[in-house]
Amino acid sequence: MRTIIYKPAPGGAMKYRWAVAIVLVSIVFLGATAMQNKGAPQISIDGGERGTVAFPHHRHQDKLGDCNICHGYFPQQPGAIEQLKMEGKLVGKQIMNKLCIKCHKAEKRAGNAAGPTTCSKCHHRG
Repeated sequence: MRTIIYKPAPGGAMKYRWAVAIVLVSIVFLGATAMQNKGAPQISIDGGERGTVAFPHHRHQDKLGDCNICHGYFPQQPGAIEQLKMEGKLVGKQIMNKLCIKCHKAEKRAGNAAGPTTCSKCHHRG
């Protein structure tokens, strides 16, 4: 039986180490970038005549895990809901009724801790 010994080309081992290092640094960088791109911890949303809604953004991210549950309806940028309403692409209460209240009620029915289900618990005038 013959034994084959692999001998890298001169400088080959060093190139391999650099390639591995670059890949590892890229993974760490991309992971850190994804972690930092969570948006504001608390967002103030214009709630129309009923008043401003203080939205605990990071709490919802931690609970839901998938940004597209909400951001499938509107882009991830400040003022997106208000902008879509002005353009006529969203109607008043559409987000609150389709997402917020529906989800909070489902969580409550399932016996889990849930957010508010009435207007006055989220909207605050002044």
